[in-house]
Amino acid sequence: MINFEYKDHYGVKDLEEIVRILRAPGGCPWDAEQTHGSLRRNLLEESYEAVEAIDEGDPDHLQEELGDVLLQVVFHAGIEQDAGRSDLDRVADGVCKKLIYRHPHVFGDVHVSGTGEVLSNWEDLKRKEKGQKSDTDALTAVARSLPALWRAEKVQKKAQKAGFDWSEVSGALDKLTEELSELKSAIAEGSNIEEELGDLLFSAVNVSRFVQVDPEEALTKATDKFIDRFRKVEAQADAEGRSMKEMSPAELDQLWERAKHA
Repeated sequence: MINFEYKDHYGVKDLEEIVRILRAPGGCPWDAEQTHGSLRRNLLEESYEAVEAIDEGDPDHLQEELGDVLLQVVFHAGIEQDAGRSDLDRVADGVCKKLIYRHPHVFGDVHVSGTGEVLSNWEDLKRKEKGQKSDTDALTAVARSLPALWRAEKVQKKAQKAGFDWSEVSGALDKLTEELSELKSAIAEGSNIEEELGDLLFSAVNVSRFVQVDPEEALTKATDKFIDRFRKVEAQADAEGRSMKEMSPAELDQLWERAKHA
């Protein structure tokens, strides 16, 4: 029997102790085997589930999902503690010092006129903190693990701050048209298709940035819309006693147009 105090309410320190017990000899074999690499996907999935709870506007669900994210943080910190490299307190120490350093208008004597200046100062301080000596360094520092659309948007925003950008949305739209033409040529020739498709997507993100639309959210909504219309098409086909697989593209297109206006 493990030496553990059962309580009506637990705190962060209790969570840290539970994870330690699970990973210790005599604890849970699965927990003991985990590494940063094996838990990488768990951290991503739990973060996305927390975002979904935010979108739902359900505080109880959000509390649960934030707990799952917190578990991942404590678990990773525990692995570092076992390796003698770090622990949860040192993780907290690092982020506390970062927040103090990047908020000189709160913890220092810097004066700001508003949010815009706060964000500008934040980026400048971040570059000094990270030792980024050039604008290219700032672009390279954007995490490759981000969703591709968000990474593209973030890279473009940093390029914009360096003065590398279109003056207005028309330039971004012209580039989008140009990239579409190049993709068509690549498909016709059967070469460089992936590269040209990537350029087209990157250009689409550029347009979204100019019109202040989150590209990830826009694509998510477009996907949801597709699913909704697909459901209606399938329902229409079922009502006619037919399978979509046996219908011609023209017939499916007819059903799709009906679904669009349903």
